[in-house]
Amino acid sequence: MVAHFLSRDVARRALLVSAAAGALALSVFGAQAQTAADIAVLAGPDRMDRIVAGAKKEGGLTLYSSGTVEDMGGIIAGFEKKYGLKVKLWRGSSEDIRQRAVTERRANRFDVDVIETAGPDIEAMHREELLQKIVSPTLADMMPQALRPHGEWVTGRLSIFTIGYNTNLVKDAPKSYEDFLDPKWKGKLGIEAEDANWFMAVAGVMGEEKAIDLFRKIVATNGVSVRKGHTLLANMVASGEVPLALTLYNYKAEQLAASGAPLKPVYLQPLVALPTGVAVARKAPNPHAAVLFWEFFLTDAQHILISQDNVPTNRKIKEPPPGLVLTDPVKLLDEGDRWVKIYKDIFAPKAR
Repeated sequence: MVAHFLSRDVARRALLVSAAAGALALSVFGAQAQTAADIAVLAGPDRMDRIVAGAKKEGGLTLYSSGTVEDMGGIIAGFEKKYGLKVKLWRGSSEDIRQRAVTERRANRFDVDVIETAGPDIEAMHREELLQKIVSPTLADMMPQALRPHGEWVTGRLSIFTIGYNTNLVKDAPKSYEDFLDPKWKGKLGIEAEDANWFMAVAGVMGEEKAIDLFRKIVATNGVSVRKGHTLLANMVASGEVPLALTLYNYKAEQLAASGAPLKPVYLQPLVALPTGVAVARKAPNPHAAVLFWEFFLTDAQHILISQDNVPTNRKIKEPPPGLVLTDPVKLLDEGDRWVKIYKDIFAPKAR
């Protein structure tokens, strides 16, 4: 009889231990099962508290960015200081980032938490189903053009195209693109080799036929020196090798001018900007930290971007310049080959 009760007691204890183990396993599994999709829809007054708490447990995140090491370094430092989390940065060109993310996904390997890169490439990653839509009150503060219909990435910063000229060699700044028809610009003009996206946006405002005709006449009248790389072209203007460049990124032109270089940016209409997007990876291994960095980039980091001569997109931080036209990443993906051909035919016909 004693043996019978002992066996029942042992069995009861075994069941209790088994139940406790099951509950613990369920709890652990539940924590592990949280994905970017789960964090993306958090709402309520404690939303950020829950995101921060989860991120603290994760300890950090991995960021893929095409931003300069200096610029992203400042943003990462601000994030790490505020939250005590580590950010591992992998930097590459926008094309390299897209290829790396797609390759990893196809290999069922998920390392990246946040992606920050040029609009066309991050839009391509949306098409590959690599990104996660985030629902956040912060989105109400963004300029409307910064938001995509699908919601899977947000424009976090803008690179505005500007003309830049050497102040030692050019005295009268142009006031419009039509001014470049004047023969006084002969042998003085330069342009970046791969700015078909800029021309596509300009043509969208001017009208395609008018834009093509105007720039063909400019090149036929005065010629244009085609150079690869916006930083290289800006430095060539500063050195005087290229007296005036048609397509510089504003932040580099402004930085050189502020450093004392004889370079002055001029903003002509239409004012065209290249969107750079930020997104959370759908399979982010650190989803809380990923969403937290995404929030930081669209809020606190916007102040840092201003200090780096980048153009922010959060209107609560700073209003964008009036009349701004963003290049269309969807149109560039769908019609890119055509616009690249048009661009090369106009600006580098001998290179084809």
